[in-house]
Amino acid sequence: MVKLIEADVQTKEVFDWKGVHLLHFSASSCSQKTRIFMNLKGIEWESHLIDLPKGENFTPWYLGINPRGLVPTMVLDGEVHIESNDIMTELDARFPERKLIPAGQEGRVVELLHHEDDLHLDLRTITFRYTQPRGKAPKSEESLTNYRDFGSGTVGGERDNHKDREIDFWETAAREGLTDDAIRTSAARFREALSKNDEILSRQKYLMGDDLTVLDIAWFVYTFRLIRCGYPMERLHPHVFEWFTRLREMPEIASEIGVPPEVQKAVEENHRRQQEEGSTLVDVTGY
Repeated sequence: MVKLIEADVQTKEVFDWKGVHLLHFSASSCSQKTRIFMNLKGIEWESHLIDLPKGENFTPWYLGINPRGLVPTMVLDGEVHIESNDIMTELDARFPERKLIPAGQEGRVVELLHHEDDLHLDLRTITFRYTQPRGKAPKSEESLTNYRDFGSGTVGGERDNHKDREIDFWETAAREGLTDDAIRTSAARFREALSKNDEILSRQKYLMGDDLTVLDIAWFVYTFRLIRCGYPMERLHPHVFEWFTRLREMPEIASEIGVPPEVQKAVEENHRRQQEEGSTLVDVTGY
């Protein structure tokens, strides 16, 4: 559980915030799953949008709240919680109506969510090449300098190396680009995980049985993103695709995955260019 202590937080005003506050970005996968989770549980919350393309997550104000510079961040009656899976776990305990983590399965759910979280950089790799074009250097040097310089750099009072991993990802992307080999490696990890999910969903309604859980929410968002990138979900994982199609119709979910027309147009133009070049996700992976 990642709950920050007072020494980690430099933007002290948040300690006075009452109720549930979510600092998030509309198209962030981790923000989407957190919002869906709260919708399904009927939790009232106050929105604080953080514009990632403008680098607002690398400002002194935001890094003073979340030293990792990631979204979402939850402030719950002055307590600062980071990492979406930990936020959802905390909310399920604080708001027991419509439990989305089955009683007695807490440890198993944490383990399964950890496996899902391990694929986050793979999702980012695929996303930044196969949605709208962002150029070879997705983050400017100015943004990365701000990222290095601001914030406490600690979690739980101890130096946190998570930021170092994030900066390494962006610097590698700028130096080498998102290569075909990187795409193939990330896609292969997803194919293996989704094949396991497909087998599970061939014999039951949801990933943990007959009831919708936080695991379904987490994997729905990943599935949605991969389909938008051109991953052949219906052909490779038909049971996952049927499950995804059902969940997509739920209003609590549908409300959080809308794509602005101008963004959708940019994605479609990017895909058309990649089709002409023979560099689509299917072309690169051979799937």
